[in-house]
Amino acid sequence: MTVDYKSYAREAADLLSRLIAIPSVSREETAAADLLEAQMKEWGLSPKREGNNVWTVSPDFDEQRQTILLNAHIDTVKPVATWTRDPFKPQWEDDKLYGLGSNDCGGGLVSLLQTFRMITGQTSLTGFSSLSSKSSLSSQSSPSSSSSPSFNYIFLASCEEEVSGKDGIARVLPLLPHIDVAIVGEPTGMQPAVAEKGLMVIDGYAHGKSGHAAREEGVNAIYQALDDLVWLRDYRFEKVSELLGPTKMTVTVVEAGTQHNVVPDLLHFIIDVRPNEYYKNEDIYAFLVSQMKKCELKARSFRLHSSSIALDHPLVKRCVAMGMKPFGSPTLSDQALMAFPSLKLGPGESSRSHSADEFICLSEIEDAIKKYLMILN
Repeated sequence: MTVDYKSYAREAADLLSRLIAIPSVSREETAAADLLEAQMKEWGLSPKREGNNVWTVSPDFDEQRQTILLNAHIDTVKPVATWTRDPFKPQWEDDKLYGLGSNDCGGGLVSLLQTFRMITGQTSLTGFSSLSSKSSLSSQSSPSSSSSPSFNYIFLASCEEEVSGKDGIARVLPLLPHIDVAIVGEPTGMQPAVAEKGLMVIDGYAHGKSGHAAREEGVNAIYQALDDLVWLRDYRFEKVSELLGPTKMTVTVVEAGTQHNVVPDLLHFIIDVRPNEYYKNEDIYAFLVSQMKKCELKARSFRLHSSSIALDHPLVKRCVAMGMKPFGSPTLSDQALMAFPSLKLGPGESSRSHSADEFICLSEIEDAIKKYLMILN
């Protein structure tokens, strides 16, 4: 008996179409979470909910087994002005489904949900019974049933990922059972992202003294900041990652002055820091503070660290055995908030994310379901 992957993919795409039609910008995901929770109940998955985070656990959960988390987010960024379509109206053109959040990361969300249903034997579609822990990696036909699964699975649809919000995955992780490893369904072209840069945002301030620009009075805060800003521009962190490259630091905002004839007494700037796995946010911050001659720095948060998974981890080795190529990702995800090993692996392409006329392909969803099952089988 063969598995009808096309039917699973079409069912997943139908759910995704309904999610696209519900605006779910970060911190406004209630209606999308309602829909997903209702659909999971209809499928008999017994979902739990905390805020707008919805999850479900293997019905035969056993604390003696290791647990794999399947995670993707339901929130989206705001649509950019250059959309040529209605971002909240799902539209099919041949193989492509257009709509906000279709690629980032609706495709991964519905593919992982179908995978969870299939691997735990909770799907009503014909031609499938729960996966065997002893099936061959090379088998792409019908997985056979098993009365003794090797792992527990948790499917988690989380919110506020795009803003790394406090009510997103950080709120729900303490409520879950112990997790040994996670697959995060961000769009990676179904190639495993085994390392990810972190993020730290730092506010900088230079102080001066106001005065009339026509006279020799006051202390110009802009001039006070110049040496420090030049140093920030020119400094290069020594340790370069094979997967992630160098730790990147960029001054992205500079604000000073009120009008042309007033010497500014305050300059504010923002530093965007993207650490590789060799540097902790706290250590980078302490180092930058020590190098400033005139400016005061204040980090907004230290919690979004770089993340990685060992190349010899069984999940990574399974991906490699299937012909996939591990890589390092420059973009941030909820992996930064996971204290356990994780990798990003999902349908779609990162280059489509946060862009106009975003889309996912039905063929990509079908391919993702197949590959997720092969990896986890």
